[in-house]
Amino acid sequence: MVSRIEQRCIDKGMKMTDQRRVIARVLSESDDHPDVEEVYRRATAIDAHISIATVYRTVRLFEEAAILERHDFGDGRARYEESPSEHHDHLIDVQSGKVIEFTSPEIEALQREIARRYGFRLVGHRLELYGVPLGADKESEA
Repeated sequence: MVSRIEQRCIDKGMKMTDQRRVIARVLSESDDHPDVEEVYRRATAIDAHISIATVYRTVRLFEEAAILERHDFGDGRARYEESPSEHHDHLIDVQSGKVIEFTSPEIEALQREIARRYGFRLVGHRLELYGVPLGADKESEA
């Protein structure tokens, strides 16, 4: 079975080695936003011969081909997700690092209105919200 990311690579005419297939599968199956080291850990569980250098090169290749999207969520690590077919934004829990994907028609409309107000037509944006779970502030005060 061909993973979503592997199929996107094939559609773009990329050469798919066995190691690239494993990395593509790991990324396709990710429901989080792993960094390269986490992709490496998951990939070597499938094929112990994959090097960290191969993972770095492959991730960079996928990113350059617009198959992956890189994020910096403020934790000093580049994190990756499959380039989405539909736009979404991110809410990052700064305590756990958990990333929640969400969409908001209200936020989208407000951004377009702000751009219009300044004489622009919005062609893209990236929104990242950083927070702590409700109640976490009270725990830190104790």
